Amino acid sequence: MPMETITIVGVIAAIVAIVIIAIAKQYRKVGPNEVLIVSGGLKRTVVEPDGTKKRIGYRTHIGGGTFVLPLVERAEVLPLEVFTVEIKTSEVLSSQGIPIAIEGTSQVRVKTDDHSIRLAAELFLGKGVEGMKEIAHQIIEGHVRAAIGTMSVEQIYRNRKDFGDIVEKAVQQDFNRLGLSIISFSITDISDSQGYLEALGRPQIAKARHDAEVAEAESAKEAAIKAAKARKEGDIAKLQAETEVAEATRDYEAKRAQYQAAVNQERAKADAAYELERQRLSQEIKKQEAEAILIAKRKQVEIEEMEIKRKEKELEATVRKPAEAESFRQEMQAKGRAVARKLEGSAEVEILKARGVAEAEAMKKKAESWREYNQAAVYQMFIDVLPSIAKAIAEPLSKVDKIVIVGGSGEGPLGASKITGEVASIMAQLPAVVEALGGKQLKEILTNIGRKDKTQAEEKNETKSEE
Repeated sequence: MPMETITIVGVIAAIVAIVIIAIAKQYRKVGPNEVLIVSGGLKRTVVEPDGTKKRIGYRTHIGGGTFVLPLVERAEVLPLEVFTVEIKTSEVLSSQGIPIAIEGTSQVRVKTDDHSIRLAAELFLGKGVEGMKEIAHQIIEGHVRAAIGTMSVEQIYRNRKDFGDIVEKAVQQDFNRLGLSIISFSITDISDSQGYLEALGRPQIAKARHDAEVAEAESAKEAAIKAAKARKEGDIAKLQAETEVAEATRDYEAKRAQYQAAVNQERAKADAAYELERQRLSQEIKKQEAEAILIAKRKQVEIEEMEIKRKEKELEATVRKPAEAESFRQEMQAKGRAVARKLEGSAEVEILKARGVAEAEAMKKKAESWREYNQAAVYQMFIDVLPSIAKAIAEPLSKVDKIVIVGGSGEGPLGASKITGEVASIMAQLPAVVEALGGKQLKEILTNIGRKDKTQAEEKNETKSEE
């Protein structure tokens, strides 16, 4: 979109927004206690209460809102609320020529019919409540002064409501031409500088005082009469009360004596019954005690009999039964030993037989084994034993913790070399031992073993060659 088009659209939107805001501001609203007067528009014809027609250039709205044409119409607010007008007149001569001053209060508002609203708008629009108060105050005060001159002080003082009705009626006639309405008027105070009202009240005050004194005297007299009567009645009542108290005391004492006699009689009966019951219970207790003693003796006899039986059983268990058990044990031991000896003899015979057979068999096997051994095997056994012999010779030296050698004759080796020489000397004697046991020298034995091993190796090689 071109830049120029965007600018034009923005300007149009701004203008539309301004127009909408302006239109919104031209919509005026008022509360239910206000009248909106919109002037400046087209004139319109209205009909007055007397039937005449009138053209006006404004319109009215009680509460709510309406649209006001910009640059053409103007809107103003006329209040419909109630406002108070305080009246305080200077001294005015009454119909008797007595100067008095009156203070009063009045409530005023604009009437709500269309004709009255138009009248009030034409007269008070722009002045507000204070302007209406000022005009209403002047009208009411004038009619209050006029009403004072038509009535006496006594009439005004005694009939304030009638005075207020006269003022309201006269004021309303003027207010109808202004579009206003007087809701109420009341006198709050009446005063005069001549003391007439005070003097007017003196006879009443004196009469009231006299009446009060008379009433007080009569009340005191009646009170005295009543007091005397009350005292007399009180004395009579007191005497009657004392008499009644004495009679009541007498009756009480008589009844108490009767009651006491009855109580004593019942107490005597109760004492006698108690003594009889105590003796009966004593006899019953003695009887039960005797029975308890008898039962205890019986139980003692039973316990002694049970103790005798227990001792008999204990004697039987500790003396007789052990003796019988010991005799039986000895008899069984004797029989057991005889049987054991018999069995031992048989076992020894069988053992000897088995041992002889085993030894004979072992000797037979050993003889067969020795027959199978050749001379080389025997020699081999001798050679296998030689390391064990050397170990046995050197073993005592391994168990010696410390050896102390003292110098000898000066000939031969000394110290540790002498010890090893002795061991070597002992080992050197082994060939002689072998010769003594086997009949041949150790060198010859080793030579034969070597030859035999060589011959066996050659035989094995020939066998393999033939195969």
